[in-house]
Amino acid sequence: MSIFHDEIEIEDFDYEEDTETYFYPCPCGDLFRITKEELMDGEDIARCPSCSLILRVIYDMDDFMESSDEEPIHA
Repeated sequence: MSIFHDEIEIEDFDYEEDTETYFYPCPCGDLFRITKEELMDGEDIARCPSCSLILRVIYDMDDFMESSDEEPIHA
């Protein structure tokens, strides 16, 4: 069982279209990140590459199962 730093809705993340990655500020100064592909695969854990903190991402999986031509959810 993982202990999450917090649970954050996907709408609160920033989205970078070039890398199809969602970002959220980490207390350590870096950014939690999770890719659109990971969300489409059912992943709900955003990780910070600089520390051991993790977030649970709250999102509707159906929003990521639609056509890849559609715009992703933006903050």
